[in-house]
Amino acid sequence: MSVSDIIADLKALYAEKNCGPIMIRLSWHDAGVYSNGAKTGGCPNAAMRFTDGGEGCFGANAGLPTVALGLLQPITDKYVTSGVISHADLWTLAANVAIEHMGGPSIPTRFGRVDATSSAESVESQSMRLPDGDKGVDHLREIFHPKGFTDRDIVALSGAHTVGKCHADRSGFEGAWTEDHLKFDNSYFTDMLNKQYTDMTTAAGCPQKKHESGTIMLISDLALLEPPFREWVELYAKDQDAFFKDFVAAWVKLQENGCTDLRENL
Repeated sequence: MSVSDIIADLKALYAEKNCGPIMIRLSWHDAGVYSNGAKTGGCPNAAMRFTDGGEGCFGANAGLPTVALGLLQPITDKYVTSGVISHADLWTLAANVAIEHMGGPSIPTRFGRVDATSSAESVESQSMRLPDGDKGVDHLREIFHPKGFTDRDIVALSGAHTVGKCHADRSGFEGAWTEDHLKFDNSYFTDMLNKQYTDMTTAAGCPQKKHESGTIMLISDLALLEPPFREWVELYAKDQDAFFKDFVAAWVKLQENGCTDLRENL
């Protein structure tokens, strides 16, 4: 069994279930806990699969240990149980295959992430590690700068919201950012610049923005229209290739933060 076999099975899963976006979120929330600021440590180690405590119980991860891992279970059984790949490497690869499957850039995947053996290997909390959707510029910089990201990186990574939807029973927010939530392109940025959004509150009591077409933006999304972020929004809205190039660089860094001794092959 090889990487190409895993990729083929992932593509078949996405073709059948249209579940690419949640695999991107799975990888992002596994890797995104890394920080080197007021909070330190964290790495992509698949600690989220344990639900007796730790990352598997973080509010920010709602739906991932159940929905995402449930969808991925047959592939996990086939390749992780047999020792071909670690959980954390599979989650990384699954996200990267999903991005390309939905029309996004090809993303290189390196291997060698070590799986957590219990929830005790989780970071202590999501606070100051994972971003909140109802916060603005200062919060985004407080979260991402300690991970080693620039303002430009923050905007590029935010562009992953071009796919997927918010679910009120998970995040408290509700709706899709773009009109084709299964197409990975620069629509997130063009919509942000061209659409007018009004305030609304979800059934879960969370504030967000809504366009008459039904698409949404979070407060943290529209914060990108403020300095110092706006220049990158404008660039990515007019130049999808620039967005893809910057996204790949920032995304690979996110997926590799806190890792050592990664290799090109399984």
